[in-house]
Amino acid sequence: MLKIGVFGTGHLGKFHLNNWKEIKNVELVGFYDPNDEIASEVMAKYQLKRFTDPAELIAQIDAADIVAPTNFHFELCQLAIRNGKHVFVEKPLANTMEEARELVKLVKESNIKLQVGHVERFNPAFLATKSLKLNPMFMEVHRLAQFNPRGTEVSVILDLMIHDIDIILSLVKSEVKNISASGVSVLTDTPDIANVRIEFNNGCVANLTSSRISMKKMRKMRLFQKDAYVGIDFLNKKTEVIRLKADKDENVFEFDIDTPKGKKTIAVANPMVPEVNAIKLELEEFRDAILNNTVPVVSEVDGFRAMEVAHQILQKIRNNTINT
Repeated sequence: MLKIGVFGTGHLGKFHLNNWKEIKNVELVGFYDPNDEIASEVMAKYQLKRFTDPAELIAQIDAADIVAPTNFHFELCQLAIRNGKHVFVEKPLANTMEEARELVKLVKESNIKLQVGHVERFNPAFLATKSLKLNPMFMEVHRLAQFNPRGTEVSVILDLMIHDIDIILSLVKSEVKNISASGVSVLTDTPDIANVRIEFNNGCVANLTSSRISMKKMRKMRLFQKDAYVGIDFLNKKTEVIRLKADKDENVFEFDIDTPKGKKTIAVANPMVPEVNAIKLELEEFRDAILNNTVPVVSEVDGFRAMEVAHQILQKIRNNTINT
């Protein structure tokens, strides 16, 4: 039985508590949250022991689930790792690149598993693409959200866009060649809306737009490659594949179009989207990585790479602001 402690029981932390209670082969030992009001609510609702000293909770668990604000990630992760405890930490991995670099070093020196909470890797619409041979050469991404004060301690890049950065880096098997970016701070002290172009050494280009001051919600990724177009709707959990040739036994809608090279048959397919709870699945995968001694789906290295690109984007935006 894997003993788990949750650090931070705010909005997202409560989702984690709900899911941990349903996951097999784990025991919730307790939680740490410095906010007395939140802690009282959690104790009453979940009948869970509150720890006022994080070190005391860490001493009694096998793995720490860190759902605290980003500026507390390093302190809590470091404490857990130095005590030989496995770590699940919400994205981004840390508050600064120096902190992230130190955490990667600590994990490498230890015998623990660390998984970063890039939950969109477990989104049903993205999981539906797993059987496809994806080799995108152009990507168009929109992640738009209505304003919510929660999470504004970091920029829209580290709050929203980092989800898409992580997915793009997992799909494009090439190093980043160049980044162009522009962003505007509207309601907070950091960029609230940004547009980014990432160029890779293999020729792939990704255009990303993220906003937390939109009037509507949108979380879409469009992938274009030599033989196909793939549309992933993370918000509505839908996936669409359009290509010239359908696979055998694939349920498709077909139609013909005239091209300079003659008539072509276009096949439109909607891969089966699994009915899964993304947060529960990522926590189960973390549990399995520990119990089976396997590499987590989103490792500390993945979290570091996503942060590295995110901070390069932020630096580009700062440079543009200074020069205008």
